[in-house]
Amino acid sequence: MRQLLVSFVSGVVFALGLGISGMTNPAKVVGFLDVTGAWDPSLALVMGSGIGVHFLFAWWSKRAKRPLWADAFVLPKRSDIDWRLLGGAALFGLGWGTAGYCPGPGLVSLVGISTGALAFCASMIGGMVAFHVFVRAARERATSGIAAAAHSHPARR
Repeated sequence: MRQLLVSFVSGVVFALGLGISGMTNPAKVVGFLDVTGAWDPSLALVMGSGIGVHFLFAWWSKRAKRPLWADAFVLPKRSDIDWRLLGGAALFGLGWGTAGYCPGPGLVSLVGISTGALAFCASMIGGMVAFHVFVRAARERATSGIAAAAHSHPARR
């Protein structure tokens, strides 16, 4: 229960930070990306603050024996770069640059019930569902292909 409460409070603090800093305003994000026009550097300050806070907690977590409210830290185990990482990063960048939203601010913007935020979040959820359907279908094809090859292999007859 404590972990859920900490997660909820962290989410609320994050949402408030996005709202107060203006990061739920797509025009502000597009203004940051428009380096040849009316560039708005305030997003760099928000990102820098986030990186600084993350750095401090990452530094602490590497020295701590265990988290305050869990048995162990959960850290990424993979460090490779594959098509899923590159494709996801490209889609994220395209969506962020064209819509002016990324997932966090998009969800926070739903509170204002704007059509842009609704369309973004619906598209984001649709993309997530489509991805999972695609991955599941690809796994099933790979599994059925391996099974079919095993049954038709001459050494198995």
